[in-house]
Amino acid sequence: YLPQDLPPFVTAAGNMARPYGINSEGLKRRGFSPETINGLKQAYRTLYRRGLGLEEARRELESQAEDCPPVREILDFLARTKRGIIR
Repeated sequence: YLPQDLPPFVTAAGNMARPYGINSEGLKRRGFSPETINGLKQAYRTLYRRGLGLEEARRELESQAEDCPPVREILDFLARTKRGIIR
């Protein structure tokens, strides 16, 4: 059960779903480069592991998106979500 939205590339686990990490295997299968996968892992850490508020995390992700374009998909998702994201 997902009480809120789940950002792109993020996996969740549990009955009351919690973010679990980036779907690295799926990204590899779809041809994402190791550099891009590492960039998405860094974005995940920024969003979920550093203890930042959502607005502060967004600012950090903006700068990360310059080096890793798929991070822009996460930012676009955050701008569109109506229910917020699971944290």
